[in-house]
Amino acid sequence: MTQPDTLRFANGDKAQPTFSRAEMEGRLAKLRGAMQAQRIDAALFTSHHNINYYADFLYCAFGRPYGLVVDFDTQTSISAKIDGGQPGRRTFGENLIYTDWQRDNYHQAVRQLIKDGGAVGVEFDHLSAQAMDKLKAALPNSRLVDIAPAVMALRMVKSEEEIAHIAAMARIADLGGAACVEAVAPGVGEHEVALHSTAAMVREIARVRPHAELMDTWTWFQSGVNTDGAHNPVTSRRIERGDILSLNCFPMVAGYYVALERTLFCQSATDEHLRLWEINCRVFDAGKKLIAPGAKCCDIAEALNEIYLEHDLLQYRSFGYGHSFGVLCHYLREDIDTVLAPGMVVSMEPMITIPEGMPGAGGYREHDILVVTDDGNRNLTGFPAGPGHNIVGG
Repeated sequence: MTQPDTLRFANGDKAQPTFSRAEMEGRLAKLRGAMQAQRIDAALFTSHHNINYYADFLYCAFGRPYGLVVDFDTQTSISAKIDGGQPGRRTFGENLIYTDWQRDNYHQAVRQLIKDGGAVGVEFDHLSAQAMDKLKAALPNSRLVDIAPAVMALRMVKSEEEIAHIAAMARIADLGGAACVEAVAPGVGEHEVALHSTAAMVREIARVRPHAELMDTWTWFQSGVNTDGAHNPVTSRRIERGDILSLNCFPMVAGYYVALERTLFCQSATDEHLRLWEINCRVFDAGKKLIAPGAKCCDIAEALNEIYLEHDLLQYRSFGYGHSFGVLCHYLREDIDTVLAPGMVVSMEPMITIPEGMPGAGGYREHDILVVTDDGNRNLTGFPAGPGHNIVGG
């Protein structure tokens, strides 16, 4: 006995989508315009971000490949049978399943959906050398064209629906931050603070978005030396009085990146800690004022560097000054010449790390979400920043 290479499995009704039909059809229309400009007959997306953006389906790979094929008439996600009917219920469009009973059945699905011999748009920045070789073998007469830069540009300016979604999640991030503050006290483990915050956010998402999948919402909460990196994992280290703390709340609904990040201190801070914190907040406030249409990312970075240089702190800067939100396209560094435009949603996120053993040691980072408007920006983050608000823990 064997199973077919591919199959259709419509199991249950379509889930309530994240965005309206008009929103999704608008995205696909712009995509097809970009395909036409590059003379592409069909596109095969393989990344989480583009499959999510064009199909409202966020896959869980577990070592298996996934895809979304878009031509000028249809769009079809490709998923593994292990997921059952969930991809079909979530996908805006059709779904084709491949089975594990023969090796490389994924490429049988690709061949079923894409006629060999034309131009196929793929993401060169996402395909490994092995995946590229297998795709060329599956479509030997096709010409593979890099569509990634074109679709990244399309994702950079957000629609009104996207901005509303990000704003709703920014409010929930603020709730997660408040829950962090509520849980901070000497002797409490980082993990306990993070769990309290994440639970608060997930419960609120379930209340206001009852049809959403409850996945990928989490909190990073770091203390002491663990604050030196922006993406350091939570540990069971117990908070001590005077510790520098880093709060990072991520209510990630439907694959849309939203974050709140703040520096805090437990009960007290030394004079040097306060001095460094205030300087970083000065950079933070100055950066928010620079976010406006027509501003170039590299120019913003250079202007903020001058503040750090004034205080001999530039060598302690950890990374660039911000990034986009929603389905991500990173920018806001000295090497990025992107010009900001209305509808872009970006962070202002300066961070410095002072090494252990030096006065004021630790990582300082503040982070707000800003929508670029016609005449400046609109701040979606409501959680306060700085020494006047965030010395916490009783």
